[in-house]
Amino acid sequence: MAKKKTLAVLTGGGDVPGLNPCMKQVVNRAIDEGWRVLGFRRGWAGPLNYRHDDPESWGKWVIELDKQIVRTIDRHGGTFLHTSRTKPSNSKPGTLPAFLNEDEFPRNDRGNVDATPKVLQTLSELGVDVLVPIGGDDTLSYGARIHSEGFPVVSIPKTMDNDVFGTDYCLGFSTAVTRSVELITNLRTAVGSHERIGVVELFGRNSGETSLISAYCAQVDRAIISEVPFDVAKLSKLLLKDKANNPSGYSIMTISEGAMMVDGDIHESGEEDAYGHKKLGGVGNATAEAIKKITGQNIIYQQLAYLMRSGAPDALDRIVAANYGSMAVDLVTRGITGRMVALREGRYTHVAADFTTRGLKRVDVDEFYDVDQYRPKVAHVQGKPMFLY
Repeated sequence: MAKKKTLAVLTGGGDVPGLNPCMKQVVNRAIDEGWRVLGFRRGWAGPLNYRHDDPESWGKWVIELDKQIVRTIDRHGGTFLHTSRTKPSNSKPGTLPAFLNEDEFPRNDRGNVDATPKVLQTLSELGVDVLVPIGGDDTLSYGARIHSEGFPVVSIPKTMDNDVFGTDYCLGFSTAVTRSVELITNLRTAVGSHERIGVVELFGRNSGETSLISAYCAQVDRAIISEVPFDVAKLSKLLLKDKANNPSGYSIMTISEGAMMVDGDIHESGEEDAYGHKKLGGVGNATAEAIKKITGQNIIYQQLAYLMRSGAPDALDRIVAANYGSMAVDLVTRGITGRMVALREGRYTHVAADFTTRGLKRVDVDEFYDVDQYRPKVAHVQGKPMFLY
């Protein structure tokens, strides 16, 4: 009897609703196709930290997945395998697992350790035939690196920012927008009761799509996005006008965490992670303080942050999760690798795994944003994709 082929799956980067349903579909479809399935725990940290001669590594860094283990995981948000922002090819000296000798690995152009050989060794030791990483552009860019080393990879895009280049839709986006609209609608209670100006900060590093679409759905007064630097004095004037025209005596706006004031900088803090990113956040608070100073109005500032990505996925993220997982296994069983599953122009398809490294996915400002009025501009929708990408 022929030896079963082995598929491994991992989740990296920020958690989003939809990861668990996606993994459940991958596991169930792969098992039905006669494959064995492994799950690496904590993203790329799994294969980096796994030690073949250490029995404790099994369970801590990798587990075998079956239908019973994944039976109920789709009922919950996040990732039951856990996650991390580990990038094995960019490990700072002194941060590798203690059992590894960093002098045995090459250095990258930043002087950091490239432990990719260890990841490839782990995959070989575990008999993995194909790897399915689920993540954003950072996680998947390293997946593309693994494929460039000759190891078969089929990747699945997720990010609540919806900013993975090469696909119109990423797992988690619909739920993030749904959650944001609900919370913004609820926040109107306090903002309206106190007749204030509400400033709601949403996740969104390079792409302002979450702010744009949430603002469009929640019908807020103004929306600031990552792509367009804004004049806070002009914004303040618009919000005062909105407040005066509202019978309930308040106005409310959204702002992407990656937004910048004119002649200002992105609000970042802390050290860079392995992918070169500092922690974003705080531009909403700075904007709220500036608006208060300019207008003399009291402000309610709310940073939604992780509330956007918490809880179970909505129906759309469940559908796309299941279909992405099923399509990934379909490609694997057909021997098609080096691909990323995707949605383009409303249809399921797949693109090159390294597509994520070829550009940045951003809002089409000319088509969907009024740069003068700081709000969504949706005049014509015929022929446009569902989410107005």
